[in-house]
Amino acid sequence: MVGIDQVLTKLATVIDPDLKKDIVSMGMIKDLELNDGNLKFTLELTTPACPFNDQIEQDVRRAINELDGIKISDIKVTAKVMEGRSLDADEAMSSVKNIIGVASGKGGVGKSTVSLNLALALAQSGAKVGLLDADIYGPSIPLMLGMQKAFMEVDNNKLQPVEMNGIQVVSFGFFAEQEHQAAIYRGPIISGILKQFLVDTNWSNLDYLVVDLPPGTGDIPLTLAQTIPITGILVVTTPQDVASNVATKAIGMFNKLNVPIIGVIENMSYFICPKCSDKHYVFGEGGAKRISEKFNIPFIGEIPLNSGIMEGSDKGKPVILSHPSSPSAEAIRMSAKNVAAQCSILAAKLKEEMQGATA
Repeated sequence: MVGIDQVLTKLATVIDPDLKKDIVSMGMIKDLELNDGNLKFTLELTTPACPFNDQIEQDVRRAINELDGIKISDIKVTAKVMEGRSLDADEAMSSVKNIIGVASGKGGVGKSTVSLNLALALAQSGAKVGLLDADIYGPSIPLMLGMQKAFMEVDNNKLQPVEMNGIQVVSFGFFAEQEHQAAIYRGPIISGILKQFLVDTNWSNLDYLVVDLPPGTGDIPLTLAQTIPITGILVVTTPQDVASNVATKAIGMFNKLNVPIIGVIENMSYFICPKCSDKHYVFGEGGAKRISEKFNIPFIGEIPLNSGIMEGSDKGKPVILSHPSSPSAEAIRMSAKNVAAQCSILAAKLKEEMQGATA
């Protein structure tokens, strides 16, 4: 008769493709029971957005089917996002497991569009997601979500995020008295506003907080990197050399600050002809891949150029909601899965480092 040890040994042959470790040592098998050939357990995946979730589940079921003596197998599949940053070192934001800064070397690469649709895609996967519009000078998220008239409330000295389409949203745009009012502040004030948005906001048990940073390497990216522990930075670029060359400066800055780079994603990669379905590389080709190879950082994905993205942003209808079956939406969903996978990898690395420090 097969025993629990044999079941665990068999399950340990299943390897998480991202983490390169077996699911038993990773603690992904929960509440295992075996009674008279009836097997029951929970498979707890590291994130609902992992691109290999289906593969892992299939490998687990295949492994169990190869065991003799198992009459019935009851496998429950869940997901619990790993903590990709040191929460002990950040008591003020202990309810946020991962903070993802979305940066770019220059403006005009669609960074806010990527941030918004990435947050929505992660939320659609089942994760709890927040979006912080950290561009104090030019907040665009309220317009892109059709929330220009929304406002944030304060409760017990805590800002209350505005909830929209399943995500918690904070933006300086909610405080502007007039739609075209300009924010005229010096660096220290800007940094103070960002700190308040981070630590004085009632973020409710988030798996991921996506922070849409302003372009460049100024006060706000520096404040984010130096104020709180973050999971890492996602760099957005476009195919042109001028964009990718400037993006490398942002990577260089975060490397100097010892902030992990989650990866690089390329926006406006190509245009798909609606008549012939051919790809046309309007702005060149391969900028993000060259950055990935040069700095040895993950290549997250390519998002095609689509008029629906621009139109949706202007009308408050993000493409992942307005055109969910479009190539752009599909590319964003795949990129979101890759981002989630990289967060899990960084979380596993952090866990190992913390265990090593206490050993």
